Amino acid sequence: MIRVALDAMGGDYAPVEIIKGAVDASLELPVSIVLVGDKQTLERELGRYRSLGKLSIFHASEVIENDESPVSAVKQKKDSSINVAVSLVKNDVVDAVVSAGNTGALMASALFSLGRIAEVERPAIATLFPTRSHPALLLDMGANVDCKPKHLKQFAEMGYQYAKHVMHIDNPRVGLLNIGEEKEKGNELAVESWPLLAEARINFIGNIEAKDILSGKVDVIVCDGFVGNLILKFGESISDLLLDLFKKELAKNLVSKFAAFLLLPAVENIKKVIDYDEVGGAPMLGINGIVFKAHGRAKAKAIKNAIRAAQEAVQEDLIGCISKMEKNHAG
Repeated sequence: MIRVALDAMGGDYAPVEIIKGAVDASLELPVSIVLVGDKQTLERELGRYRSLGKLSIFHASEVIENDESPVSAVKQKKDSSINVAVSLVKNDVVDAVVSAGNTGALMASALFSLGRIAEVERPAIATLFPTRSHPALLLDMGANVDCKPKHLKQFAEMGYQYAKHVMHIDNPRVGLLNIGEEKEKGNELAVESWPLLAEARINFIGNIEAKDILSGKVDVIVCDGFVGNLILKFGESISDLLLDLFKKELAKNLVSKFAAFLLLPAVENIKKVIDYDEVGGAPMLGINGIVFKAHGRAKAKAIKNAIRAAQEAVQEDLIGCISKMEKNHAG
């Protein structure tokens, strides 16, 4: 059975929603979950549940807050829930770690404790983005705001492996995000990255524009973390806006309210497509261990789905797949 450490103290709704998601996951998935955090607090919260599934607690006395400096906090708060959860992976107590806490601190802790996969210079954070046909993987979404062409090449290779083995897409299509489809278009980073991606052992289809992100044209979208984070945050705000506008329109009069009742199943299906809770967590690719970052606003459903994604990454030996590709290139 796959073992997952869950930072129970990280996120806006910790520990209540984090624990609820853990309980749901433990009852539905073939995983055992180690809740990391203040033992007394976690035991009190778990007392609300009749059935707990495969859950245990590992005490951590400190918490890294979202407004703290990531590197300083990781170094100073050795017994923080993030540090302790990551250390459980390092010591082979668990197979993966999930946290909705401070993103920078999680990355720093993972780098310090687990290190990078050999040949990977810059680990990247990937996330699933909704499209017209199927979710597409976008990376980097914020870990690396300043990149070199070789970094984008590694992002493309790692994203290809994740899409192939965890998303189960045969020969995933990889696109480089740019302001035009021609390989000569874009800034220096994009122009110099194009030939490197074309030489890589991936299904590189060339440049894609921002208008192509939601079309389903590609399975993996590659960009630097500055651009990726902007796209991610803008996309989240658009989905929230559309749902709010839709609800307001349907609540205007009696006829609209009746129509809303009839359209409710369709609305729920649309919400599932654009809801980050359905995605769950974002993998930190390039780290020498399975590490997933859940959204800071993650509630129970998102936590459960992040645990599910971590479980699948372990099952498919994601680290081994990326390592083999990088070693082949190095050789």
